Amino acid sequence: MTLPTRRDVLKSTAVTTAATFAAPAIVRGQNLNDKIRVAIVGMGGRSNAHAESLVELEQESTAGIELAGVCDCNEAKLKSAEKVWGDRSGHRIETYDDMRRVLDDRSIDAVTFATPNHWHSLNAIWGCQAGKDVYVEKPGSHNIFEGRKMVEAARKYDRIVQHGTQCRSSPNIIEGIEKLHNGIIGEVYFARGIAYKIRGNLGQHAPRPVPEGLDWDAWCGPAPVHEYSNFQHRRWHWIWDYGNGEIGNQGVHQMDILRWGLKLDSHPIQASAVGTNYMQQQVHKSSAETPGVLSTSMKWESGQMIEFEVRDWYTNAEAGFRDKYPFVQKDFPVGTIFLGTEGTMIIPDYSSYYTFLGRKREAGPSAFEAGSPISNLPHFRNWTLAMRSRRREDLNADIEQGHYSSTLCHLANIAYRVDRTVKFDPESESFVGDTDADELLTRPDREGYTVPQKV
Repeated sequence: MTLPTRRDVLKSTAVTTAATFAAPAIVRGQNLNDKIRVAIVGMGGRSNAHAESLVELEQESTAGIELAGVCDCNEAKLKSAEKVWGDRSGHRIETYDDMRRVLDDRSIDAVTFATPNHWHSLNAIWGCQAGKDVYVEKPGSHNIFEGRKMVEAARKYDRIVQHGTQCRSSPNIIEGIEKLHNGIIGEVYFARGIAYKIRGNLGQHAPRPVPEGLDWDAWCGPAPVHEYSNFQHRRWHWIWDYGNGEIGNQGVHQMDILRWGLKLDSHPIQASAVGTNYMQQQVHKSSAETPGVLSTSMKWESGQMIEFEVRDWYTNAEAGFRDKYPFVQKDFPVGTIFLGTEGTMIIPDYSSYYTFLGRKREAGPSAFEAGSPISNLPHFRNWTLAMRSRRREDLNADIEQGHYSSTLCHLANIAYRVDRTVKFDPESESFVGDTDADELLTRPDREGYTVPQKV
């Protein structure tokens, strides 16, 4: 039996849409003291962090969380997740081979989405319309238009939507940003971020039959359906139709910290970017499309500026990242640098900060954890507390903050793709006098998987 698309459902039930999709799931027939039943959609790499955090919360008597279900359009991944997380949680885990079944299941209160980037926006919008609270991986959107629609859906349906930039919930980084805001390095006049990750040869697109048990049409969802290959399926970060390159993959974390540290709760008015995919295309002969080296600069109406740089091969470090302050992935210099009138601050990972004061760079306040761990649990705990309070203000990374940070990555990519500096109107979220850039604000609709103009 073929299920109707959610678009079909919305069309056929226009009169009762509000009643069907807007009712808050936790309130609907439940007491706020009951367990919040959560399902995970997309059982790839990031889903493990989601499941581990939810199982930990489930085992805390005060959290009131239950990992209730897992969903994937790949039968093998679904069966594996059912066993692994059923064993880990100690109870039966419901399985869903179609996300619409999760959204239509009234016993599910909240959904986490660990799908590829091209699905994130429609995931979150459908989740909100179905009355579910949502945790969505970074970057929240595949493009700028879809990011705004996520925010509109969260507000219209009064949903609690957390964006997966987990540094916002790191106690040490929270402390560092508070000190930055309180003037520890004086007035911050500039900030810079880097993501230098060795990526190796990403491989070539070599079409082959779709593996048994994989619904390739559903995997592609809102994106075009290309011929299947291991490259299309596994290297999607580096394909424009599915991903956003390294700046959207890793860089969104550091972009978020830069914006947070500078108190920038608006879009920039100008972005420029220069890049190349030389290593992948010329040296490795890879099919990767997104730039392996990218340098971008952005300016806000206030005059504040940030820079960001991506590199994908052997490189020197910067500000001690990797060599003195190792990232959890030891060969990869990743981090943010704030420059102020009285000193500097660096945040070299997901769990520490260091300050250096005056011309002599004397060590100032700092906080760190050995091994620079990546902790997802505090971010999920924050989400669950906000679901209880029903206050989006309690979220550390509300979806609107995620939209602003994801947009920085999109602006960098757009400036690179049109090969010129672009001017951006923060109010209309469109470009000034640049139709080529405006065409990259969104993507062509695909029947049954369209992100709606009106959510």
